[in-house]
Amino acid sequence: MNRFLVGEVNDAQEVIEAATTWKDKVWDKLTDTAMWENILFSGIRIAIILVITRLFVRLIYKIIDNSLERREKSRLTVNPRRFVTVGELLKNVTTIVSNFIMIMLILGEIGVNLGPLIAGAGVVGLAIGFGAQSLVKDVITGFFVIFEDQFAVGDVVQIAGVKGTVEMIGLRSTRLISWTGEVQIIPNGMITTVTNYSINNSLALVDLPFSNTRKLDEALDLLKDAMAQLKEDNALVTEIPHVVGVQSLTTSEYVVRITAECQPGIRADLERQIKAYAKEALEREEARLAAREQAGGGA
Repeated sequence: MNRFLVGEVNDAQEVIEAATTWKDKVWDKLTDTAMWENILFSGIRIAIILVITRLFVRLIYKIIDNSLERREKSRLTVNPRRFVTVGELLKNVTTIVSNFIMIMLILGEIGVNLGPLIAGAGVVGLAIGFGAQSLVKDVITGFFVIFEDQFAVGDVVQIAGVKGTVEMIGLRSTRLISWTGEVQIIPNGMITTVTNYSINNSLALVDLPFSNTRKLDEALDLLKDAMAQLKEDNALVTEIPHVVGVQSLTTSEYVVRITAECQPGIRADLERQIKAYAKEALEREEARLAAREQAGGGA
C-alpha cells in the first residue's frame, strides 16, 4: 500500500516538473528577444515584398497600356478588341509571374526550403512542355500575330495556301471565310507566311485583246472615254483608270493594259467593272459603225 502511494507521489512530481519545464520553455520563447527581432524583421521584409510586388505589377500594367495605346494609333484601321486581348494576356502573365516570385520569397522568409519546390516545379513544367508542344507553339505564335498586328478581323489574307476574310483571331487558331463561304480554321502554329491584301491600296489590272484590224488610236480613245465614264459612275474609284497602252503584240491581235488603284477588297469587282464598261463601249462603237454603214448603203 505504501509502495503504491509512493508511486503516485512520484508520478505527480513528474507531472509537476514536466509542467514547470514546459512553462519555463514557453516563457523563454516568449521572452526570447532574438526570436522576436527575427519575426519583426521577417514581417517587415514580407510587407516590403508585398508592396514592391504590387507597385511592380501596377508599373508594368501602365507600361503595357501606354505601349498598346501608341501601337493602336499607328494604324488607321484596327480592331480594338485585339489590343484588349493583348493587354489582358500580358497583364495576366505579369500577375502570375510576379505572384509566383512573391510567394517564393515569402516562403523563404518563413524558413521553407525552396530547393525541392523549385525542382518539382521544373519537372512539372518540363513534362507539360513535352506533352503540349503543338499547343505551346500555337499559343506563342498567336500571341505574336496579335502583338505584331500582322492582320486584323475583316482583313483579306492568305495563310498556308488558304485565302479568305479573317473572322476570328485567337491565341490558338485563326478562322478564315473564303469567298465561296467555306470556313477554314488554321492552327496558329502553321502560320509561317501571311499575305495581307487589306493594308495598302490594291492595283486592279485588266488586259483587253483587240484584233489588229482595229486601229490602235481608236481603241485607246474608246477605252479612255469608257474609263472616264466608269470614274463618274463609281464613287469608290478614286481616280480614272489608266490606259497604259499595248502590253503584248502578235500577228493577229494586240493587248491593251488598263490599271487602276483602288481600296482594299474591291479589286476583283473593279476589274469586272472595267471589263464591262470596255465591252459596252465597244458594243456602242460597233452599233454606231453599223448604223453609219446602213445609212451610207441606203443613200
